Amino acid sequence: MNQKYILTIAYYLAFILLGLTLGAEGPTLPKLAENTSSTLDQISLIFFSGSLGYLLGSYVSGRIYDRLPGHQFLAGVLLLMGITIAFVPVATSLWMLLLITLIAGFAKGSLDVGGNTLIIWVHHEKVGPFMNGLHAFFGVGAFIGPLIVARVLMVTENIYWVYWTLAIAAFPIAALIWSLPSPSRRVTPEEHKDAPLPVLLLAIMVLCFVLYVGAEVGFGTWIYTYALQLGLGTEITSAYLASAFWGSFTLGRLLAIPISTRLRPIAILYLDFAGCLLSLGLILLFRDSAAVLWIGSILLGLSFASIFPTFLTLAEERMHVTGTMAGWFLVGGSIGGMILPWGIGQAFVRIGAGAMITIVFIAVAFNLLALITFTRTPVTAPRKSKEISVDSPVEPG
Repeated sequence: MNQKYILTIAYYLAFILLGLTLGAEGPTLPKLAENTSSTLDQISLIFFSGSLGYLLGSYVSGRIYDRLPGHQFLAGVLLLMGITIAFVPVATSLWMLLLITLIAGFAKGSLDVGGNTLIIWVHHEKVGPFMNGLHAFFGVGAFIGPLIVARVLMVTENIYWVYWTLAIAAFPIAALIWSLPSPSRRVTPEEHKDAPLPVLLLAIMVLCFVLYVGAEVGFGTWIYTYALQLGLGTEITSAYLASAFWGSFTLGRLLAIPISTRLRPIAILYLDFAGCLLSLGLILLFRDSAAVLWIGSILLGLSFASIFPTFLTLAEERMHVTGTMAGWFLVGGSIGGMILPWGIGQAFVRIGAGAMITIVFIAVAFNLLALITFTRTPVTAPRKSKEISVDSPVEPG
């Protein structure tokens, strides 16, 4: 088999594991709260600590990949992630759990940057379909995660083996990546390094990523608890519901590949946001219907799926996306992944479970307004020729 495809498969396996950790996180929240004697608003702090670690890992690791052999560092990151997540279910205090999720978040952020950067170095200008595949496999992991939780709860009634299974899986993937030669680093052309930043456009697009990632992660991690608290599902069926959301998300990522060759990015985004608002509106209107919750969650997953990569494509249409800009996009996503899920946890306790859908709906509505503003803001900086930057980290899924 061609060496490029072997490397690609290795990165896909790593991103399946990354998706698994995210997909399993939401359905285990009640058990984690029980283990640490915490309330739901307190346990939601793990989103803040995990996203803070993710942000730090994303910021630091980009520079490390530029200086060290990529596969050796990526393998070390996988080992760190495996070791830390093994301790998640045995943490008996909230502060211990927050420290563990902070370190695990650092490893996840470094893995995210590594997978995206290294696959660019492997495939260069032909990276498009392989990049879509990378994020589709992240969705595969996020889809399987809740299913694993459901099966483990049926057999053992605890979550220990959920996290221990994921921890064990990290080691052979790390060994595989360590054994493969690291791809050669691409150098950004000199003329792009000092290009001025279109500050206003960049700020609006960063806000788009804040709102999008916050809404996606907020819904994906809290839908299990939402269904459980409103009596719209059991522990098992609620886990299946979370899995259905991530499964439709994965399907949407796959469908986006051929669609993106036929429609312009702005048209795709408007269709995506229409689907998001429709699905969330249905869930709000028929709050007591388990069937509508399932339909709305599946439609929402399909609609969410292509927003992140299409944001990147649209940004590249209007301004040359340098590594610095892409780094700010990831920072925005990390901030959204910290604030919105944490805020939903506070709302669960202070307002009620139903507030979760309202918060996500508002975030999506403001995201659409930010998108419209972005498209109507004039470009003030001259656009450079197209170039892929080697230190351009992109979304965790």
